[in-house]
Amino acid sequence: MKGERLKVRGGWRILLYALIFTFHLSPFTLNAQSKKQLEKDKAKVEQEIKKLNNDLAKAKKNSKAGQQQLNILGKKIDERTKLINVINGEMNLLGEKMSRTEDSIRLMRGQVDSMKLEYGKVVRVLYAERGNIDPMSMLFDNKSYNVAYLRQKYFRDYSRYRRRQAAFIREKEQELNDVGVELKRQQREQSTLLEQHRRQKAELAREQKEQQKNLKNSRQQEQQLKNQIAKKEKQKRELQQQIQRIINEEIAKAAKAKTNSTDKSGKTGGSGNTASPAPSAAEVALSNDFASNKGRLPWPVSYTKVSREYGRYQHASGGQNMNNGIDLMCSGGAGVKCVFNGTVSRVFTCPNGTKGIIVRHGDYMTVYANMGNVAVGEGQSVKTGQNLGAVYTNSDGTAEFSFQLWKGKSSQNPRSWLR
Repeated sequence: MKGERLKVRGGWRILLYALIFTFHLSPFTLNAQSKKQLEKDKAKVEQEIKKLNNDLAKAKKNSKAGQQQLNILGKKIDERTKLINVINGEMNLLGEKMSRTEDSIRLMRGQVDSMKLEYGKVVRVLYAERGNIDPMSMLFDNKSYNVAYLRQKYFRDYSRYRRRQAAFIREKEQELNDVGVELKRQQREQSTLLEQHRRQKAELAREQKEQQKNLKNSRQQEQQLKNQIAKKEKQKRELQQQIQRIINEEIAKAAKAKTNSTDKSGKTGGSGNTASPAPSAAEVALSNDFASNKGRLPWPVSYTKVSREYGRYQHASGGQNMNNGIDLMCSGGAGVKCVFNGTVSRVFTCPNGTKGIIVRHGDYMTVYANMGNVAVGEGQSVKTGQNLGAVYTNSDGTAEFSFQLWKGKSSQNPRSWLR
């Protein structure tokens, strides 16, 4: 009887230890690698979101970085979605872990309850028979010493068994309690993950709303920019037409002045003479001198970059324009210098409200447009390098200067003339 009980107890102990081992190993060890990887991914994503937040803050300082803000915000939304997916993965792993823990608790509780039931039956039987059993009489009422010794040993072993069994039950109850504490810890961890998930979803919704708002603003700004470009290109086109008209007027005025001069001097056949008046020797000399300096003329301004070269081009708002000169980006208030000796034949107002100057060099004329102020007047003789005024500076701090060079009614590419 004793051997069978010890065998049953030993088998149950092995089963319970195996169960406890499975509980401790499976939720923690089997998932350790997955959880560690998820936490690593989570930290990486959170670091990326932090970096994107810094980039977005920098982009917002620049009013022209609308598209950059949209791109960064789009990346933030992608990273935020990744973070939510990582949290979902952690929650799924924890859910599996909690499920196994609950299974272990149910199995352990069933085994402990069975042990208590069996132990209770034994205790109740012994309690009921306590008056009918006299250990001393059972010890001395024997035919031999060996039988008495065996009976004494049996009572002693059985008493130890009961004490061990009670201690074993208390030990397993403590382990069961520890498992319950671990389950509560897992439940708290699950609550924390759920809260993180809720916050990240709310942040994602906010960022998506911000992206939609920025996209709408970006489209509005894009349309405004297109309108501004179209307006600017219209002004440039009008400026080209205005300069062409003034050039024609200057040529006609010069021709008329020569005709009147020759009529008065009596060198021609009178007002009925249709021949073109011959240029004066001084004009011929100036024209020849100007032409001989082709490729060696100084630049009219100090510039930072060429914004538009000479020739026909396709502009951003659609359509084509002809640029009869070269457009230069300058620092605000940059001084404008005359490129060669000549006479100021016209000071005019450009379509955008800025000032322009035309200087005649015999048959050649140079045009200086988009000036904020002028320092010379019509009819004034000017020298190479003489100050003509300053470039106009826009409200945003940009300054764009336009320079043209004409021979009669034909525009020239300034690149061929400037050094």
